[in-house]
Amino acid sequence: MNKQRAAEIAESPDMKHVTYNGKPVYIQRVDDQNDTARVFHLDEPENEFDVLVTNLIER
Repeated sequence: MNKQRAAEIAESPDMKHVTYNGKPVYIQRVDDQNDTARVFHLDEPENEFDVLVTNLIER
């Protein structure tokens, strides 16, 4: 995924189907300087982590 699309998804009120390593995630925000996104797995909202936006896949 590219940074622009990740930012669009993060700002969208609609839930999008995004995965990281095959597991569904929610994108909270995108860091333009580091090309990363702050995400959490849908089944573990308390465990936030940063990933490269290029490792996110929109289904």
